[in-house]
Amino acid sequence: MKALHIITGLGAGGAEQQLRLLVRHLPGTHDVLTLTNPGQVATGLRQDGVRVAHLGMAGNRDARALPRLVRFVRDGRYDLVHTHLYRACLYGRVAARMAGVRAVVATEHSLGDEQIEGRALTPGVRALYLAGERLGRATIAVSPAVAERLRRWGVAPHRVHVVPNGVDVPRFAFDAAARAATRRELGLPADAFVIGGVGRLVAGKRFDVLIDALRDLPGDVRLLLVGTGPEEQVLRRAARRADVSDRVVLAGERPHTATGIGPPGAVIDLPALMSAMDVLASPSADEAFGLAVVEAQASGLPVLYVSCPAVDDLPAGIGAHAARLPCAPSAFVREVTRTRAESAGPRSPSQAALHYSIAGSAALHHEVYATALGAPTPGVMT
Repeated sequence: MKALHIITGLGAGGAEQQLRLLVRHLPGTHDVLTLTNPGQVATGLRQDGVRVAHLGMAGNRDARALPRLVRFVRDGRYDLVHTHLYRACLYGRVAARMAGVRAVVATEHSLGDEQIEGRALTPGVRALYLAGERLGRATIAVSPAVAERLRRWGVAPHRVHVVPNGVDVPRFAFDAAARAATRRELGLPADAFVIGGVGRLVAGKRFDVLIDALRDLPGDVRLLLVGTGPEEQVLRRAARRADVSDRVVLAGERPHTATGIGPPGAVIDLPALMSAMDVLASPSADEAFGLAVVEAQASGLPVLYVSCPAVDDLPAGIGAHAARLPCAPSAFVREVTRTRAESAGPRSPSQAALHYSIAGSAALHHEVYATALGAPTPGVMT
């Protein structure tokens, strides 16, 4: 099978990193086309030996990109097209059908109750989404919660397939040496208690709640935020107003894989950053899956979260070292204090992390592909 993955951009976001990890574990030939921003993940994919192309799309209304996209799909003679993220799903589904590819699959990575990738779910956005969805053969929901949202919209249930995100659990194993080196690199005291937050710096992630909580926590508690986005300066100003700017570290965009910790200025990857944390906090109230939470569970971190389908949808008997709480600074102050008092012992992956292995996710993806292609399902690489 020869497949093309079309994605809106390839910066170091959760959907982008998930695509790179998935392609590593799928059989067949998988090319990747990004409409915009061939960033860190594009570089990583090329290092993995994946062909990556950049369409150079100027914006959401750049209709001139559609003929280029159609030509790319047609010239590639692909058996299947898999689209990721809102803009790529809209343009990619149309282009695939115009190019004669009938096996079109889309993944909903970031569909919440009130937004999709930061866009408000207005009637216009929903109508445009549904019009594009009808051009595909299957839609993958990353959690049962997302699947239920799609069904409420009117997407036919037989077209919706629940395939959770996958995690390379060994990659996130706690590393004491990486913890020490990362803290030195970022200026975090070795004996500090570090609250971590991972995700795009957008209003919906509510990282401002963690800054407000930090004000009421002891002075040796630090906040480490990993990600970039339009709210970065807003968060910096909030830290200054709360008089905690010297206790907040914004680490920027980080890859999931790097060559390791080196001299000052070396790339520090997300697993190393999670090794440097003592608890992961996720104050977002509207999540489609909660990938950072599962990655934290793979690192052995306790998690405090407001919304996380990945935890809430776990089968009975599979435990997560996680606590759900309201989206309020006082709640995070209380639970960080409790978690700190209970912190002890070695860190190892939770059952929740092991449940979401990338091998299992790849196998389920391949079943969806076989359904879209109308063919039997052969074996899957692990």
